[in-house]
Amino acid sequence: MARIVHSGGMLAFVIETFPQRLRRWGAGQAQALRVLLTLGSLMAACGASNRMDAVTPLFLGAIASALAETDDSARGRYRAQIVTLLCFAAAAFAVSALIDRPALFITSLALAAFWLTMLGAVEARYKAIAYATLILAMYTTLGIGNHPLAGPDERLHELLLLLAGAAWYGVFSVAWCLALPAQPVQARLARLYSVLGHYVRFKASLFEPLRGIDIERKRLSLAQLNADVVAELNAAKESIFRRIGARAPTGRIARYRGLYLIAQDVHERASSSHDDYNALADAFFHSDLLYRCQRVLHLEGEACRRLAQSIERREPFVADTATVQALAELRSAIAHERSHAREPARQALLASIEALAHNLERLDGQLAGASEPTARAGRTDMGLLDRSPRSWRDAAERVRHQLSPRSPLFRHALRLAIALAAGYGVMWLIHPAQGYWILLTTLFVCQQTWGDTMSRMGQRMAGTAVGVVVGWALLDLFPQHLVQALLAVAAGVLFFATRSARYLLATACMTVLVLMCFNQVGDGGVLIVPRLVDTAIGSLIAGLAMVLVLPHWQGRRFNELAAAAMRNQALYLREIAEQYRAGARDDLPYRLARRNAHNADAALAVAVSEMFREPALVRPRAGVALRFLIQSHTLLSYLSALGAHRVALRSPALAVATRGAAEGAAQALEALAADVERGSAEAIEAATAPADERPALADLLATDGEGGDAAAQLIRTELSLIGQQIEALRGHALQWLRPVVEASE
Repeated sequence: MARIVHSGGMLAFVIETFPQRLRRWGAGQAQALRVLLTLGSLMAACGASNRMDAVTPLFLGAIASALAETDDSARGRYRAQIVTLLCFAAAAFAVSALIDRPALFITSLALAAFWLTMLGAVEARYKAIAYATLILAMYTTLGIGNHPLAGPDERLHELLLLLAGAAWYGVFSVAWCLALPAQPVQARLARLYSVLGHYVRFKASLFEPLRGIDIERKRLSLAQLNADVVAELNAAKESIFRRIGARAPTGRIARYRGLYLIAQDVHERASSSHDDYNALADAFFHSDLLYRCQRVLHLEGEACRRLAQSIERREPFVADTATVQALAELRSAIAHERSHAREPARQALLASIEALAHNLERLDGQLAGASEPTARAGRTDMGLLDRSPRSWRDAAERVRHQLSPRSPLFRHALRLAIALAAGYGVMWLIHPAQGYWILLTTLFVCQQTWGDTMSRMGQRMAGTAVGVVVGWALLDLFPQHLVQALLAVAAGVLFFATRSARYLLATACMTVLVLMCFNQVGDGGVLIVPRLVDTAIGSLIAGLAMVLVLPHWQGRRFNELAAAAMRNQALYLREIAEQYRAGARDDLPYRLARRNAHNADAALAVAVSEMFREPALVRPRAGVALRFLIQSHTLLSYLSALGAHRVALRSPALAVATRGAAEGAAQALEALAADVERGSAEAIEAATAPADERPALADLLATDGEGGDAAAQLIRTELSLIGQQIEALRGHALQWLRPVVEASE
């Protein structure tokens, strides 16, 4: 009896906690469960009706539909599903009509590949639908290729099964959005604060009063981590905006929007730098000041991690009192150091530590504000910028803007179209009966960058080999069709659970699924050799296309990305300077300028990282690009410090001088950006430094009675550091544009 009660209690516990567990799941886990429900129900229906021949097209249609899925509201997902099914139907019927006319078929396929890829310029939703449409077209060719003697009615039946599988997954997708509308936003925010916490904890490692530390290497790692934070901020913002549109949100979505805005502020404060770290380490080598700063920042990173857990579990966030105590101890240590500091240089550096302590206090206050139900943190403007196309004309204009050989998307679209055409030619030379795996492999492997393509190539071939061996063993061990059907469902679920993080394993799972499905109506073993050979050929074609068809090495777009980073930093600086005149306000224009600056910095960091994955032959100046990135990110950290301490200055004259100095720095950045984009080393070398407004600022600090004003002292320090970084960027730009300069050093 006790066992029965105990079992009943466990069952009740599982039933009670299952909805909570669903809400905690990330996008990958949730999609894997939807795939499980879809494939499981389809397999059960086929088994009950004794129509196992329908398993393969139904499964492939459902998989293609799942690949077209993006984060959206229930209404948006419903509309996207309708568009997906229309695109799928058009692609499937076009393939069926043209596949027996090779010249017309490959011409149409290449054109479709080009224009569907170009749709990625519109937004992520259309990019996913377009890519999935190409995949479904390839699945259609596989189905027709496996039944070359099928009549028109049989082909039509095959196409309808593909569309039925896609529609059935769409039912679960829309139903999921209706049942758990906020779950994707919750998962995004949890991920955002987790990544942000890692960034803050790593930033704490810079505050070590040790000599000989390679600060530049740490700065590089910080720039790469910052790119991860920026990517998560953008994903969270889009996920929130999908749920609110133009109307004011309510309930949980309103809280999530507040948490997102808090994350933006925490990111600005955490990314700021108040002085040169080597200078601070030398000045306070025998003090514990930097260790105390490090402890506070580490505790705040831990608070971000705990906030991520509270969001994931939908539990109230409680701020830790340890940070408050650590801040109080830091203030006491600063006061003690102030009473003993005599040298002006040491006092100036101590002022930077005081500004840092103030920034850390405000950062802790922002995190404490996350415990409020509304999470507004005193904001009046909580608007978000809608980047989605406003009309068909806007969407067409975005595509038209990318129709240039300078565009990476255009190059990728053209490369993919030519690679598919080449793969079709090779298929006809080798074995046209089952060679469509070559096209499918080429489609999956051919990515926009060299590094991603090479990674996909190796993992695709290795994963296929592993999948073939495992599939062959499973077919031999479990000849029962029911067991094989269950294994096919499990493989499909594992594919979607691992495809983002472990592509090799995902490829192996998909290979097992295909073998199990085809074995339901024939001998799946006959696919083993063609699958291996065609995967190798398709991967090789994709790799050759990356080299031979408009190769877009990162070094060729470095000038453009570096110029964009500097221009956005100049705009960010102007917005900051304006707020020192009128007072701090987190309005949309300021947040947009800040986000654009970080987006441009992240794009530069990703490009430099990709550069080091490319062949050494095409990146002879990668070291210069790396140093430029470090200095550019350091400049952004000084701008963030200015932004973190925005306050209206009491002296109008000081505000005017501040705006003048900021405008001079902004103009210098814009001029350097224009010269870098043109590739004009002569212009950079001939350019004279703009009139420096900082002497006037220093005079005002000394005579205007604000010499002890923390904000005024901070402005002088940060603008001085910004000027130094601009000169450093100028030197690296010359090295990039004139390799002889670097070689002679």
